[in-house]
Amino acid sequence: MLRPWKLSITIDPKAGKAVYLQIADAIISDIQSGRLKPGDALPGSRTLAHDLGLNRNTIVEALNVLLNEEWLVSNERKGTFVANTLPSQTRKRKADIQPASVTEPVSPVRISIDDGHPDSRIAPVDELARAYRQIFKQKARWQMMGYGDAMGSPGFRKAIVNMLNQQRGMQTNEQLVCITRGSQMAMYLAAHVLIDEGDYVMVEHPGYKPAWKAFEKAGAKLLAVRLDDEGLLIDDVLLHLNSGKKIKAIYTTPHHQYPTTVTLSLQRRMQLIQLSNQHGFTIIEDDYDNEFHFGYRPVLPLSSFSELKNYIYIGTMSKVVAASLRIGYLSGNDKKLIEKAASLRQLIDVQSDAIMEQAILQLIEDGTIKRHLKKATTYYRNKRELTETLLNKHLSNKVSFRTPDGGLAFWIEPYAKVNWEDIALKLQKKGIRIITPASYSLAKPVNGFRFGYGSLTEKQLEEGIKALATLL
Repeated sequence: MLRPWKLSITIDPKAGKAVYLQIADAIISDIQSGRLKPGDALPGSRTLAHDLGLNRNTIVEALNVLLNEEWLVSNERKGTFVANTLPSQTRKRKADIQPASVTEPVSPVRISIDDGHPDSRIAPVDELARAYRQIFKQKARWQMMGYGDAMGSPGFRKAIVNMLNQQRGMQTNEQLVCITRGSQMAMYLAAHVLIDEGDYVMVEHPGYKPAWKAFEKAGAKLLAVRLDDEGLLIDDVLLHLNSGKKIKAIYTTPHHQYPTTVTLSLQRRMQLIQLSNQHGFTIIEDDYDNEFHFGYRPVLPLSSFSELKNYIYIGTMSKVVAASLRIGYLSGNDKKLIEKAASLRQLIDVQSDAIMEQAILQLIEDGTIKRHLKKATTYYRNKRELTETLLNKHLSNKVSFRTPDGGLAFWIEPYAKVNWEDIALKLQKKGIRIITPASYSLAKPVNGFRFGYGSLTEKQLEEGIKALATLL
């Protein structure tokens, strides 16, 4: 279909009117003058953008205004046309009557600075898919399609138990492990089998808000525990314990604290365990990234200390294999509590993904997971060092940061107070997305933010850090 009409317009940056509105008014003028008649087809947005030398998003905004005001109609797969019945000539656009602040269109997200996701490009996806197909074909249909154990398949639970006992120093067994669809489900189950309405749960601040929401949904009230370079402050824990409140649990990420990446010191680990035993509260330990540690060996979990009486330990396979893989688990030293978690899980999700569990089990047994972790650790260590170099190069005079000994993220704190919502908006215009500090805060947001480097390419890392440097 031919669209011979060409829009003739001179953009006036001093007109006090947004560019997209100037374009919309120019098209209205051509309709009113008869240059464009009812039923005439308009060029596509790309053609108009090229002819006017403007961003296509600006053209799309202008066309949307005209469609909303009924000067134009859109015919799917055919194009945009001048409406047969035009709106009243006296109709005034709200933006014309009361000028408003108009921002430039936001660019599509090109770089997503997450909170520490793994790089899906190096995940053993092909091996997992191959194993999944093999398991699906090998098992009899009646056997695989029937309902299984609500706690997860015994073989897979045994593999998780072996990993926890041999690599993380724990002393657990298959009856004390429940497989879940990701760590967030494990968190939800733990909260609802442990917490009663009105109980108090101590949480690290800044911390992991999805876990807080699970506790609040179960009826808990949250008490903030501050942090320093050695992890959570025991003085804050003592303050809450001596307040007369009914403290049911503390939620902690001691290996690499979320979001600050600091590791809880051995002295404070022992103090926290002693207080847990003395006051009877449960330690809910979220060990979300134990696998990626760049030192000699990772610090063992709190849950590995034999003297600890009450604990729930939560982990995930998502960072090991792929972020989209929803396989998590919870363990504890109270069998009845784990059985209650399995029963609750059965109400919302009858059983775990037995075929996927068998496929991952096959990758564990044939050494694929071990080889992948070895490769991934070197890969992420190199990427961490590159990130450190780039931060020192572009941001050393504007922020402080510590180089983490593990995990897939840095914690960055600007020297000056920052309006993070404003920074996020400006970055978004450049096609860069960040998670603002409000995502880690109970009340007043902290001034630091978590910079996940694991999923970014070298080029994206440099572009993202340079963009931050221009705004901080």
